[in-house]
Amino acid sequence: MSDISVAKEKNSGNIGRVITSTGSFYVVKQEDGTVRNCVVKGKFRIAGIKTTNPVAVGDIVHFIDTHNSEYAQIDNILPRKNYIIRKSVNLSKLYSIVAANVDMVFLIVSCKNPETDTMFIDRFLVTANAYNVPCTIVINKTDIFDDKAAEYAGFLIETYEQIGYNVMLTSCENGTGITKLRDMLKGKIVLFSGNSGVGKSTLINLLCPSAKQKTAEISSSHHSGKHTTTFASMIENGDIRIIDTPGVKSFGIVDFKKEELALYFPEMKERLEDCKYYNCTHTHEPHCAIKQAVEDGEISAERYNNYIKLLNADDMN
Repeated sequence: MSDISVAKEKNSGNIGRVITSTGSFYVVKQEDGTVRNCVVKGKFRIAGIKTTNPVAVGDIVHFIDTHNSEYAQIDNILPRKNYIIRKSVNLSKLYSIVAANVDMVFLIVSCKNPETDTMFIDRFLVTANAYNVPCTIVINKTDIFDDKAAEYAGFLIETYEQIGYNVMLTSCENGTGITKLRDMLKGKIVLFSGNSGVGKSTLINLLCPSAKQKTAEISSSHHSGKHTTTFASMIENGDIRIIDTPGVKSFGIVDFKKEELALYFPEMKERLEDCKYYNCTHTHEPHCAIKQAVEDGEISAERYNNYIKLLNADDMN
């Protein structure tokens, strides 16, 4: 039974899943395939919601028909099983919901033009872990690897597979990993995310030819991608459903306390009970199991350094 069917059993009226969000207008798809253009009911928009977008792609919503407008009104969001958030660029708000009710997320990274740094990866993984979204790391654009990029890819594979993450290699040019990727997508709602320029839109075009996503060349002057997606949307191709989002520069650590951060680093979480002090920050305390594991090479020094940086980040409570 689909999520929408379950929702309809518990709620009367019009129920559907948001498949496009521009921040002001939404497209909602009902179980029978009917698509409705919607807006958010005014009072609902400001009812204590501390986000830039109260409704996100993937949300299952209730909406009401309006006779005087071409737009229906979303008046309720059904409970989410999970969501992914990022730091908002709007300083008057706290965060922005990237997508909701996803089965997994594919973090698309690249090792050359541009090179995705581990801090970006770790910020994303911490956020996904905290909000119960399984994550696979996809190292894309392997066809342009030189020795340096291949070495960096090897480092990422060793670092993240060691702590339990699935890491894949893909190339849209020669087809590396595409069949496996497509098989993993079947029957699931999957969020694709990553920096601009990592080839996310090209991957989606290959997996869902009907998507007709725009692609852009990498800025030669800054070695970074130009944004090619301007709003979030769900792209469907048979039993494949991909949520595509605009390329992002960073993910904020929202609603985390300093003492909770280590819980979202799997290799640290499994050693927390071995620290002498229950409130150990793993920075300066004696008999710290985390620091010892770093010294012994059991925890990546790179990951630990990123943990320290996140611990001291401005967006950490």
